[in-house]
Amino acid sequence: MILQDILTLDCTQCAVPASSKKRILEQICLVAAEKIGNCSASDLLDSILNREKMGSTGIGNGIAIPHGRLSDTDKAMAVLLTTEKAIDFDAIDNKAVDIFICLFVPENSTQEHLNTLQSIAQLFSDRKTAKQVRKCTNNLQLFNFIQQNN
Repeated sequence: MILQDILTLDCTQCAVPASSKKRILEQICLVAAEKIGNCSASDLLDSILNREKMGSTGIGNGIAIPHGRLSDTDKAMAVLLTTEKAIDFDAIDNKAVDIFICLFVPENSTQEHLNTLQSIAQLFSDRKTAKQVRKCTNNLQLFNFIQQNN
């Protein structure tokens, strides 16, 4: 599965104000909870924080891919947020992060989860992609850019 298949416009936000790692993760979970419906933002946050305890999902170049597993769903979903200012996220390159691609996947979909993470990492491995994402000024522009880049 690729990002374009699981990202919707209502789960895409551009230039979100955020002051800390916890605040951006809370914002991501609020967005996701509205979309998922049967999970609270608090449950989603617990899922992400459990993963973050194993190591930061900040992959470098100002990008993080936080992710969590859900037991009450059978389909994956993504939330894409950019922040007004980059925030400290304990990324592997120690650089602040301003692009967040968050995944929520069914608990039993390990291979799908890994494949989706790989496709996102591959999409953003090209520095031009991150540069273009950072140039987006509204949610629709950001969503459309991702949809056009397979």
